Amino acid sequence: MQTFATPRPRLAIHGGPRAVTAEAPQNQLLGPNEFGDEEIAAVTEVLQSRSVFRFGMDQADSRVARFEKLFAEKSGAGHVLAVNSGTSALIAGLIGIGVAPGDEVLVPAYTYIATPAAVLALGAYPVIVETDASLTIDPADIERKITERTRAIIPVHMRGMPCDMRRIMDIADRHRLAVLEDCAQANGGTFAGRSLGTWGHAGVFSFQQSKILSCGEGGVLITNDRNVFERAAMYHDSAWTFWTHRNHLTEEQKAAWNRIAFLGENYRQSEIHGAIALEQLKKRDRILARTRAIKHQLAAACASIPGAGQEVCHDPEGDCGISLVFFMPDGARAQSTAAALEAEGVPCGTIFSKSFPDRHIFCHWHYILGKHSPHRTGFPWTSPGMQCSVEYSRDMCPATLGWLERAVVIAITQTMTDEYVGQLCAAIRKVAGASGAGGPA
Repeated sequence: MQTFATPRPRLAIHGGPRAVTAEAPQNQLLGPNEFGDEEIAAVTEVLQSRSVFRFGMDQADSRVARFEKLFAEKSGAGHVLAVNSGTSALIAGLIGIGVAPGDEVLVPAYTYIATPAAVLALGAYPVIVETDASLTIDPADIERKITERTRAIIPVHMRGMPCDMRRIMDIADRHRLAVLEDCAQANGGTFAGRSLGTWGHAGVFSFQQSKILSCGEGGVLITNDRNVFERAAMYHDSAWTFWTHRNHLTEEQKAAWNRIAFLGENYRQSEIHGAIALEQLKKRDRILARTRAIKHQLAAACASIPGAGQEVCHDPEGDCGISLVFFMPDGARAQSTAAALEAEGVPCGTIFSKSFPDRHIFCHWHYILGKHSPHRTGFPWTSPGMQCSVEYSRDMCPATLGWLERAVVIAITQTMTDEYVGQLCAAIRKVAGASGAGGPA
């Protein structure tokens, strides 16, 4: 008796039916999708109070102060400072850990341009370091890039994935370097059971529109080092001693603040932003519980794709689960796989494209690679007395470009329904089956 093989479903990219028919989330945002009655009521109360400045009231009534207190409780940090953006948090954090003009600071080749820009804002020089298969900073290349001018390391927990903080802190301790964790995309992540941001000498977070929690623009610095906190607090507000002196300090405490007073900027967070951030923070655990569960299901499906290599996670329990990355054998296979998945309705794409200037990738940091300056003196690149020996090129981190070129990323949001996630998994397995028969292309 003759038997016939069951025909494989025709891929959507080749004219077959689309696998995902369930309603997709309207967007891939996280925090903003949680905006509800709580945020509306909180902002309304602030506006009705006619007091939108955190120091215009008793600090027990301040939304910003309450936000700082809750963030301290959730992170385990001894000191928390709310600011007006993630970039402000980075700059204040760099001041806090003692970075000065002429210092070198190690930053990963895959991070938003704000990370190296914050270094430049202080007249220091970003030294670009390779990433590993987690798409976070590579400890081995950190060792290779350290010079006598290196002052600090900024590990960036990209896409909610924790860096290898034990190795990084070991390197920092041996070379007496400060560590400032950039947790902009990893609010609520952990490494070895400890909150991200508490491994280094300080950690910073962003509450911008695209982040896990959002108040439009906002940031937070956390630290367990009182000296780091005091320096960061002083820099984030040029009148910090004035406001602290109003808060019922003893004469001895006032004198202590005056002794360390120095020039600062204005990075204060308003009560409106603090009100939104406070309500958002209350929802964080629920958001991450959902994204982590979804990622677990999608990862199991992606494991069936022939030739796909899973991202390396330095602590799977601490991953925020807001995206899933896998690597194909080459860039062409990554693009064809992503195109096939996208056609089926899977929200995905490749990370590195030579045609799209993604500011998260070092080769598109044009004003850094070209050493452009807003100052007539060329500061910090060519100012008198400044000696920059750091050189840049678009191909200086080939390992990172190799990882990114082969990477396929699937965005995850907590608003994905069970039905939708189930269909995503089915779509992935459909493409995997076609790949096994010769590829989706």
